[in-house]
Amino acid sequence: MKAEELRSVQTPLKERYREAPDDALITLRAQGRLGEGVSCRIETGKALVEAGLHPATGGSGQSACSGDMLLEALVACAGVTLNAVATSLGIELRDASLQAEGDLDFRGTLGVSKEVPVGFQAIRLQITLDTDATEEQLDTLLRLTERYCVVYQTLAHPPALAVARKPVTS
Repeated sequence: MKAEELRSVQTPLKERYREAPDDALITLRAQGRLGEGVSCRIETGKALVEAGLHPATGGSGQSACSGDMLLEALVACAGVTLNAVATSLGIELRDASLQAEGDLDFRGTLGVSKEVPVGFQAIRLQITLDTDATEEQLDTLLRLTERYCVVYQTLAHPPALAVARKPVTS
């Protein structure tokens, strides 16, 4: 996709959202259902994924780990954002690869230590680019990728979270 094509698709949306800000507020949804053993089946819209325990918590390694899925979502979102920003800026990328890694201490999630937090303690996103872009262009590309990547910004600035029990309906 070229910059003009991307602009032709996004310009009417941007105009609409400026005129009717409520149209820009979309609720994304995900749902799952408990599966065999200690697992949860998730419909991704493109495939069915079965998430289970990580081997470090007693899982077999046959199911997707939710922590891995979080990192994969970060890589996917950052990759799409990077590509869109490069396209908008007219920066040609011959190739780009992204890698996310996160540090977890499983003593937290297993309840072995109350002092150890549950969840990632650090997440690192590395981007390798094959391009002739200048350092200034690359700085702009990475700054805007970070700024507009939904998953990155959600992790950097966590939203209010709530868990509620929904009654079974027949």
